[in-house]
Amino acid sequence: MTATTRVEPIFEPLDTTKTLYEQLGGEPGVHALVERFYDLMDLEPDFQALRAVHGPSLEQARQKLFWFLCGYFGGPNHYIERFGHPRLRARHLPFSIGEIERDQWVACMGRAMQDQGVPPALLDRILHAFYGTADWMRNRAG
Repeated sequence: MTATTRVEPIFEPLDTTKTLYEQLGGEPGVHALVERFYDLMDLEPDFQALRAVHGPSLEQARQKLFWFLCGYFGGPNHYIERFGHPRLRARHLPFSIGEIERDQWVACMGRAMQDQGVPPALLDRILHAFYGTADWMRNRAG
């Protein structure tokens, strides 16, 4: 008797002829997404715990996330050119990140993508990947 494994896609199909970077509008699109993300974090009480992790200024975080996401989405590797390998978990260890911060990060990015008009199928796929990364960044219980 042999077992058959069947993998069902859980997402709508995406356009694979373009990178995520291209689908998001290149540098201007990624920049607008990052700006909206940090604007929401700064303005919305729903993201208060996440905002508190970032300290008084968001300027460095805005720039670094923009550089990182350009490469992550298949565009220029601005972050790697400046800092080397992202080493995401190691670079985030100084910050207290638990489930609340993870969930607020993902929710804030989801709202930013919605506000930027990211198509739902693309938004779902990106948020799924971001959730896994955000969960991996947790360095404390709760």
